[in-house]
Amino acid sequence: MSERPTKRGFASRPGDAESWIKASDAQPRHMDDTAAFPARLTIDITPALRGRIKVAAFHRGVTVADMLRELLAREFPTDTPESRHERQ
Repeated sequence: MSERPTKRGFASRPGDAESWIKASDAQPRHMDDTAAFPARLTIDITPALRGRIKVAAFHRGVTVADMLRELLAREFPTDTPESRHERQ
């Protein structure tokens, strides 16, 4: 009755400390300027458009967020005459 359950919970630690420490050394998926996302953008769209976006992301094998980040980066590149004008 005083025995602890063997099922591991959501935030349980691994059995040995060495594998727990090494787990934090895992590299993030992307090591570019999108490694940190300091801003959040909220837009209103129709449920139908949201569904089409989710289906497209699923078929491409990416997340909706990654797909939309790529789309926005393509549409608004960092070095354009417009961006240079905004910095002045």
